[in-house]
Amino acid sequence: MSTRNLDRLMNPGSIVAIGASARPGSVGEAVTRNLLAGGFQGDIHLVNKKGGTIEGRTVFRRVGDLPETPDLAVIMTPAETIPGLIVALGEKGTRAVVVISAGPGDGPDAASVNARWRQRLLRAARPYLMRIVGPNCIGYAMPRLGLNASFGPTHLKAGRIAAIAQSGAVLAGLADWGVAQGIGFSHLISMGDMADVDFGDMLDMLARDYETRAVLMYVEGITQARKFMSAARGVARIKPVIVLKGGRHAAAAAATASHTGSMAGSAAVYDAAFARAGLVRVLGLGELFDAAETLGHGLAPRNERLAILTNGGGSGIVATDLLIDEGGEMATLAPRTVAQLNKKMPRAWSRANPVDIVGDADGARYAAALDALADDRGVGAVLAMNVPTALASSVEVARALAGAPGAKVVPVIGCWTGGPEAQAGRHVLHEAGIPAFDTPLRAVRGFMHIVEYRRGQRALQRTPPSVPESRADADLVRSIVQGALAEKRSILTEPEAKRVLAAYGIPVVQTEVVLGAEEAAAAAARIGFPVAVKILSRDITHKTDVGGVALDLVSEQAVLDAVREMTGKILVMANRARIDGFVVQPMIRRPHAVEL
Repeated sequence: MSTRNLDRLMNPGSIVAIGASARPGSVGEAVTRNLLAGGFQGDIHLVNKKGGTIEGRTVFRRVGDLPETPDLAVIMTPAETIPGLIVALGEKGTRAVVVISAGPGDGPDAASVNARWRQRLLRAARPYLMRIVGPNCIGYAMPRLGLNASFGPTHLKAGRIAAIAQSGAVLAGLADWGVAQGIGFSHLISMGDMADVDFGDMLDMLARDYETRAVLMYVEGITQARKFMSAARGVARIKPVIVLKGGRHAAAAAATASHTGSMAGSAAVYDAAFARAGLVRVLGLGELFDAAETLGHGLAPRNERLAILTNGGGSGIVATDLLIDEGGEMATLAPRTVAQLNKKMPRAWSRANPVDIVGDADGARYAAALDALADDRGVGAVLAMNVPTALASSVEVARALAGAPGAKVVPVIGCWTGGPEAQAGRHVLHEAGIPAFDTPLRAVRGFMHIVEYRRGQRALQRTPPSVPESRADADLVRSIVQGALAEKRSILTEPEAKRVLAAYGIPVVQTEVVLGAEEAAAAAARIGFPVAVKILSRDITHKTDVGGVALDLVSEQAVLDAVREMTGKILVMANRARIDGFVVQPMIRRPHAVEL
C-alpha cells in the first residue's frame, strides 16, 4: 500500500483498547495495564462488551458509544469478532489498528483458515483506507510518548533505537534486554503476520523519524520484496539497520512457516539482498544486541583500523586474534604517537598496538594514552579494555576515560571483564554514552558491525557497472511460446525454457536431448562424466516425484542402467504420461551457488 495513515500509528493523539479487561493473567488485562501505566498524554478509551469500569475509567460496550474518534485502536478480542470491529471503527473514522489476536485456525488446516481470515480483515479495512498492524502480535510501544500498547515488558526507557520483529518473543527479549542495559528505544513494534503493514512500510516511516538513530530487525520472511528493498536501501543510507534472519536452516524454516505463516526462503538469497540494501546482517540475538550497542550510539570511526588499549597483555592479544579472525585490521601507531606515549607511560609499556599500559594503570594513565591515540590519524577507533586489579579501581578508570578529551575525538568501545567491579565500570561507560561489553569477542564484533555498516554505505554509493546492450531474439521466443500454447500447454519443457533463456543472452548448462538409452550413453560420452539424466515429458512437471532424475552418473553403463530404470518407474508411476525423450547434462558443482 504505502505509508498512508501510518501517522495515526506513529503519532496517535488518542487510543482505544478493544477487549480491555481487569482479569489477571489475560492479554486484555496486561495490555490495558501497560497502556494506563505508561504515561501517555493523549486520550485513552476502553471497550469491552461487558461494560463496567477499570481503574476508575468507563468501559464502553461498543465502538459506536465512544465519545470521540480514536486515532488508533488496539484489538484483543476473539478472531471472529474482528472483521466487524474493523468496520465499526472505520465508520467511526479510525484509520489505524493493531490486531493482537491470532487467527481462528487450529489443526492441520490452520494456515489456510488463517489466510482466509486475514483476507476478511483486509476487505473490511479497505473501504476506509485503514491500516492494520498484525494480526498475531504482542502490540507496540513508543516510550518517548509514554505509550505501551503491548503485553511486553514495562518500564521501557526512551531512546534512539527502533526494534521491529515478526516474533513477539524476540521483541519482548529485546525490550527486556534494553531495560536491563539501560538502553532506550524510540519504537518497539511487533509485526506479527503482516496482513497489511509490512517491513517496507515500517522502514519508510522510520527513515523519516529523527528520533530514531538505528533500527533492529528480526525477519522470518519478506512479503513484498521490491518494496522492502527500496525501503531498506532508503533507510540504510541515513541510519544503520541491523537484521537477524530467522529460518536459515531447514528445521527452523519449517517452524517459521507454522509460527507466523511466512515462508523463510533461502538464506543465501536473503544474505545477498540484505548486503545489496546496505543492511548489517547478524546471526544471533546476542550479536543483534552487540550491534545495537555500538551502532545505536552513532559511532563514526575515522577509518577501519582499531587500536587496543589495555592493562593486560593477554587480554590485548586475545582481542587482536579475534579482530583478525573477524576480518578486522589493527592500526599501526605513528612514530609520533609512540614518542608521545613513551613520555607518558611507564617504561614497560608495549610500544606497539595493542597498547599495554601494564597492570597498575589508573584512570590518569588510561586517559593520557587515549588522548595520544586520538591524535593519531591512523587510528579509526579505540577498544579500551580493563581487567580489575587491586592496584586501580575499574570504576575510576571508566570515569577517567569517559571524561578524557580524546573520547570526544575518536570513537571508544569499552571492554570491562570481570565481576561486580567490572559491571560497575561498564555502567559508568554506558551512562557516558560509550558502548561497553563484558568479553573481548563481543567488543570486537561490536566494532566489526560498524565496519560492516561503513562498507555497506560505500556500496550504496557505488554506481553499478553498465551492462552492454543486447538484443533478445524475440522471434525465437515468440515461436517457442506460441508452439506451447498451440499444444494447450502452460509450462515449457526444459529444452524450450533453456532456448528462451539463451535467446535473452542468459548462459545455460550444456544440454543434449536424446530418444533412448543408447543415445543417452553416447551423449554422456561426448559431454564428459559425471552427468545428469532427466526425463523429458510435456506431461510431467515435477520429475523427481516420478523418479525422472538421475545424478552423478560416471560411466556409459551407469547411463544405460539409469535410463532403463527411469523408464520402468515412469510407466508405473505416470503411465499416462508421454515420454518425449531424455535430457543429458554435465554435473556442475559450485559449493556456494544458489538455485533459483
